[in-house]
Amino acid sequence: MPTVFTSTHTASDIDRLADSVSQLLPSEGDQITAIPGLSLHRRKAVTAPMHCIYGLGIGVTLQGRKQAMVGEDILTYSPGQSMVTSVDLPVISHICQASAAKPFLGMMLRFDSSTVMQVAERMQLSQRMRDDAFKPITVQALDAGVLDALKRLVDLLKEPPLLETVAPLIKEEIIARLLSGAHAPQLLHVIAAGSPSQHIAKTVAWLKLNFRQALRMDDLAAQAHMSPSTFRQHFRTVTGMSPLQYQKQLRLQAARHLMLTQNVDASSAGGQVGYESASQFSREYSRLFGEPPQRDIKRIRL
Repeated sequence: MPTVFTSTHTASDIDRLADSVSQLLPSEGDQITAIPGLSLHRRKAVTAPMHCIYGLGIGVTLQGRKQAMVGEDILTYSPGQSMVTSVDLPVISHICQASAAKPFLGMMLRFDSSTVMQVAERMQLSQRMRDDAFKPITVQALDAGVLDALKRLVDLLKEPPLLETVAPLIKEEIIARLLSGAHAPQLLHVIAAGSPSQHIAKTVAWLKLNFRQALRMDDLAAQAHMSPSTFRQHFRTVTGMSPLQYQKQLRLQAARHLMLTQNVDASSAGGQVGYESASQFSREYSRLFGEPPQRDIKRIRL
């Protein structure tokens, strides 16, 4: 196991980063920044639960509070805490504390798995890890060094000429600090050669690209070098759901995105994401999102 280092921060440190985010994002919404993987978020009221996918990376709440439901687990993170996701996962998340006077402010920074692996190798942290306590999403106290690096990364948005050169260095610093802190065991599971978690992470990555295809459980298990029963057990441990449930969520979220962004009708959207039956698509869509496709899209656009 790596040696874990932690350092404490003060409320004023978080307030300073919150001020920087507020200046860059003065009104309600989400901002995809010029730094790859970095997004800023602001909400003036509590939001309804939304289905989304959390990717490999870190999420930080700077003001307000946010919840994420992963399987049957409910994780809440507030200012002073960080949420790290080590495997791409469908989650249900919502802002649970926000107001016009004190809006929710948050940020997310996604990582590339190859960069995480390279940093870990330079730190000589690529040893095999045990899988018995693995969790794909963890909430920990926000390390002062990580907070300082995040502040420098956000402030770099005000210096465009330096973005291409300096931003990757700060992102690597953040990864290195996470690999030296409380989140380290979970991140190391994903890169540990030969670990069941790494095999499942590779399966998840494959499913994200191939969710339209019909699944053959035996083939997935063989790719992960496991028996079908062991594969299903490890997949559920890592993601909180079965491979078929995971595929279904990917399909339905992709269909919803098509209908929202490209004005695709429900039957066409279902077909494009792999459904052969329009009635099955509508039934499963209603079960996940609470309403039939057309009614759900109309509600979101209001």
